Amino acid sequence: MCQNLGDLHVTGPLKDMEFTIPEGEGLRFIYQFTSEPPATSFRLTGETDGIIDMVPKTGVLYLNGSLDWETRAVHKLQVESLDEKKNRVKGPYAVTIHVQDINDNPPEFDQIKYTGVVRQNSRPGKPFMYVHATDRDDPTTPHAQLMYSILHHFPNPYKEMLFQIDSITGAISPSKMGSYYLDPQKQDTFTLVVTVKDMAGMTTNAFTSSTDVIITVKESLWKAPSTIRIQENSTQVHPVNISQVHSNEPDVIYELFEKEKLPSLPFSIDQNGVIYVTKPLDREEKDTYTFFVVTKDSEGELVDKPLQIHVIVEDINDNPPVCQQALTVIEVQENESGGSNIGTVVATDMDEAGTLNSRVQFKIQNQVPTVPASSLFFIQQDTGILQLTSRSLNKHIASNYSLKVLVTDAVFETICDVQIHIIDINDRIPIFEKSDYHNVTVAENLPVGTVILEIQATDGDEPATGSSYIIYQVKEGDPNNTFIIETDPETNRGFVKINKALDFEAAPAYILVINATNPEPLVQGAQYNSSSLTLFKVFVTNVDEPPVFHKTFYKEVVSEDISVNTLVVTVEAHDPEGATVRYSLEGDIRKWLRIDSTTGQIYTASTLDREQQEIYTVDVVASELNNAAQKSKTTLTLHLRDVNDNPPQLAMDYPPFFCHPLNGGERALIQATDADEQWYFSAFTFSLVDDMNTRNNWDISKVNATHAYLSPKHANFEEKVYNVPVIINDNGEPPLERKVNLEVNICQCSSEKSCFIEVQREHSWPSAGQAIGILIGVLLIIGVIIGAVFFHMKYKQKNEKKSNQKDVKDKSELSTLA
Repeated sequence: MCQNLGDLHVTGPLKDMEFTIPEGEGLRFIYQFTSEPPATSFRLTGETDGIIDMVPKTGVLYLNGSLDWETRAVHKLQVESLDEKKNRVKGPYAVTIHVQDINDNPPEFDQIKYTGVVRQNSRPGKPFMYVHATDRDDPTTPHAQLMYSILHHFPNPYKEMLFQIDSITGAISPSKMGSYYLDPQKQDTFTLVVTVKDMAGMTTNAFTSSTDVIITVKESLWKAPSTIRIQENSTQVHPVNISQVHSNEPDVIYELFEKEKLPSLPFSIDQNGVIYVTKPLDREEKDTYTFFVVTKDSEGELVDKPLQIHVIVEDINDNPPVCQQALTVIEVQENESGGSNIGTVVATDMDEAGTLNSRVQFKIQNQVPTVPASSLFFIQQDTGILQLTSRSLNKHIASNYSLKVLVTDAVFETICDVQIHIIDINDRIPIFEKSDYHNVTVAENLPVGTVILEIQATDGDEPATGSSYIIYQVKEGDPNNTFIIETDPETNRGFVKINKALDFEAAPAYILVINATNPEPLVQGAQYNSSSLTLFKVFVTNVDEPPVFHKTFYKEVVSEDISVNTLVVTVEAHDPEGATVRYSLEGDIRKWLRIDSTTGQIYTASTLDREQQEIYTVDVVASELNNAAQKSKTTLTLHLRDVNDNPPQLAMDYPPFFCHPLNGGERALIQATDADEQWYFSAFTFSLVDDMNTRNNWDISKVNATHAYLSPKHANFEEKVYNVPVIINDNGEPPLERKVNLEVNICQCSSEKSCFIEVQREHSWPSAGQAIGILIGVLLIIGVIIGAVFFHMKYKQKNEKKSNQKDVKDKSELSTLA
C-alpha cells in the first residue's frame, strides 16, 4: 500500500498511546511511530479486527475500514520495534483506540403493538400501562436518550387528548379530560400512535420510531353504592356487612374518612372493600351519616377519587308519646257555648316525624267530677283539641274538673293530666277610685323606672281571675311611650313609671288619659265606659344637663406611620340647653393625640407606634364652656394598622456552638423574629455576607419560614469564638433587612454535649512597687488604730479627774451644812 508520509500530522517515538476516533469514518491515518537504531521495523498485535493496521517499515498506524462502536467500543493493541533479524528492540507498548459513538441507530420499541386496559373515571395521571424502547447507541450520550410522545389519537372527539404519556418513562395515563369523559358506552376502544425520539428529542435530525397502542375502556368498578338504609336498634351480631366497594386498581388499601367530626364513627371497612356497621344505631341520636371511602397505594398516595357513602337510619317504633306538660291547666268561662275550643293537649313522639311510628291519638279516659254529666268534654282524636259538648258549665255546681287523657301511638300509650278551672264570667268593668289624679311635677333627669304616681281601680268579678285582673294603659297623651303602668296582681294597684328619659326641651308637659281593662273579654252586652278612665297631668322641670355626644363611642383604624398633625376623627356633642361645648382628652398617656377644644377635631400630636401599643384608647370629654362641672365622656379607640418599620432580628437564648474537633455534617438551628405584625406566617430569608472568609468557612440553609441551619464547611476550625455575619430579610412592604454578627463558639464539649469553657487560674507574685504600697497601707491602718486607743485613754482619765474634784466639793458642802 502506497502511503504519502507527508500527509501524516503526528509522529513520535514508541510509547504507550491512546487515541479517540469517531466510528464510521472509513480509511484514515492515525499515527506514525519513529524508530531508533538498531530498530528497522514495527510489529502490531491485538484487537485489530482486520480494520486497524500498521506499515512495518514506516511505523504508520492507520485504518483500512470504518470502526463500529456497537461492535467494539475499545481496541487494545500492542506495538513493538524489531531489528533486521526480527528481534524485539523496544516494547511491546500499549496502544488503546477508543471508538467515539455517533448517532447511527434509531430507537426501537420492544413490541410492534401494545395493548392496555383503562377503567372509566380513573384518576388523572395514574399510569395504567407502559411502552418501552431501546437505542443501541452509547447510553452515556444524548444519542440514546429517548423521549416519548403521542403523535395521533384515534378517535379524538375533543380538543384535548384523553390520554397522556410520560416523556421519560413511557407511562400512559388518562388526562384530566380523559378522567372525566372516558365512557365505554360512548367509545370503548382508542388507538394511540406513540413515537420515541433519540437525542432527547432536542434536535431535528434525531431518529424517530413509532408504534400503535390499542386501549380498551372498561366500566369503572369504583362506584359509590346507593344510599344505605339501616334499621335502628338492630339485634344482629355486629359488625354487620352493609355494602362493598371495588377499586379499579389491585392491591390497594381501603380506608374510611369522616366528613363529620364524630366521637367515633360506627363504621369500618376491610381490605376487600366490605363496609360494616360496628354497633346498633339509634335514629333519635343521629338519623344520617355521611363519610368517604378512599383507596391508597403502599406509599400512602391516593389511588381513586374518594367515594361518598350516605347512610340513613330507619326508624322503628321505640319511643312512647310524651306529654308536653305534666299538667295542662285550662280556664273556661261558665257561659261558654257548646262546641267551643277551650284548649289543646299537646303530646310528642321522638320517632321519625311523618311516619306512623310518631302518629299520636287522643281519647278522654276519665272525668272527675261527673256532674252535671259524665261527658261534658270532647277531645279531637288526632289534634288533641278539647271542646265543650254543650253549654252545661256552672261554677256553683263544680268549679274544677280533672281529665285523664289517653295518648297512644301504634305500640305505646301515655296518660296526660288535664285540669279545667271554671271561671266567673266577666260582666263587671274596672272602676277608678278617682276620675282625676290632678298633676305631678318631676325633674327631667329623674331616672327611668321611677314611680311617679300610684293609681287604683276595682273590679267586682271573681278575684284572681282574668275577669278581675286589671290592665292599666295610657290611652292618650303619650305617643312615644314615655310612661308605663305596672299592676300588682294581688291588689290590682297601678304604678305609673318613667319608661323613657324625660326631656324638658322636647316635652315640658303631658296630659295623660289612662284606661283600665281586663284580659278576659267582657260578656256580650257589657261595655267599658268613663268609669274605667282617669286623667293625670305631668309637668317636667328643666335641669341643667351635661352635653350629649352624638355617638356612644368612636372607633378608627389608622396606619401607624401617619404624619404628625393628621386629622384622625371629629367628635361631636351638643348641650340640651344650647350652651357652648368645649372638648378635651383624658387618658392620653403616650401624648399621641391632641384635640381642638372648639371643633372636636382630633389630630396626631406625635409619632404613633403599633409595636408599643396596637389598640390605643382615650376618653373624650365634652363640657359646658361656662360650667365645666357639666361634662360627659365618650371613648375613642384607635386600632393602629401595622407597617413594616422593624427589621428582623435573631431570637436565640444562647449563642450556637460546635464541639471541637469537628467531624463534618454539624449544624446549628437559628431563629429569626420581627416586632412587626406577621400576616398568616412570618417568612424570613437568611444569607451570609458576601466575603471570601465567610463563604469559605460557613454555609446557611433555610429550614422553614422562621428557622435556618448554620453549618461549618470544613473541620479545620480552632477553639475560639467566631463572628459570622448573617443577613436576615423579612417579607414586608417594603422589605427590611438586618446584618447580625452571630457569635459561634468552637469549644471542647462535656459528656452531655454542652460547651465546656475551662477557667484558667493565674498564679503570680506582686511586683516590688505593689509590695511597698501594700506595706505602707498596712502601717497607716495600724497607726490610726493606736492613735484612737491613746486618745480614748486620755479622754477617760480627764473625765475621772473632773469626777473626783466634784466629789470633794460635794463633801465640803455637806460638812458646812452639818
